Amino acid sequence: MQTRKEAIGYCLTYPDTYEDYPFHDPNWCVIRHRASRRIFAWIFERDGHIWINVKCDPQWRDFWRETFESVIPAYHLNKTHWNSIILDGSVPEPDICRMIGESYDLTKK
Repeated sequence: MQTRKEAIGYCLTYPDTYEDYPFHDPNWCVIRHRASRRIFAWIFERDGHIWINVKCDPQWRDFWRETFESVIPAYHLNKTHWNSIILDGSVPEPDICRMIGESYDLTKK
């Protein structure tokens, strides 16, 4: 997973979700839960790569950051609860999917 289209497409495989552009800026896409409108993925381009901000359990936050250089404290969000995944090819796709899934679960009511 390295493109915006792939990231959005994967996020939309989760039940009752939709994509939104809350800032009227095509660079910033969010994926929301339909019922609560809560965001579980922020997708944007920065420094030549697609980034995905995902919510994470604080117990796992540091594990992901220590395991992959391309998982860092979230750009533009609370760094205690959110990580940024930089899609530069260094994070295996199953791990990206797992982090997105955990974010989905943590933000679902």
